[in-house]
Amino acid sequence: MDYALVLGVIKAESNFNPQAVSRAGAKGLMQLMPGMAKALGVNNSFHPEDNIQAGVRHLRYLLDQFKGNLPLTLAAYNAGEKAISRYNGFPPYQETKDYVQRVLRYLENYSSAMEKSHGRY
Repeated sequence: MDYALVLGVIKAESNFNPQAVSRAGAKGLMQLMPGMAKALGVNNSFHPEDNIQAGVRHLRYLLDQFKGNLPLTLAAYNAGEKAISRYNGFPPYQETKDYVQRVLRYLENYSSAMEKSHGRY
């Protein structure tokens, strides 16, 4: 899994706050919904390692499900797989469109920062 992508999702989801809770009830760094957290074996969504490991597993599943289509994967992470199915592709939600653009921008920024720092250690 691309480390910069994971950082981008965490930045967009919780701004790196492990105690974050959304209006919809998603929790932790990668904003896992309670049902998803349970399905992924997470007992405490506020535990950073457990939250990230589960969020990455879910992200990997979505990437595989959508054959590497990153914008569609991110849309599914944000709006849910059912929304992708319902609209037979990208859902028409402005929040989801903004979310995908934000994560892609963060991904680009983190990737660039990592490339610049590579070899400086």
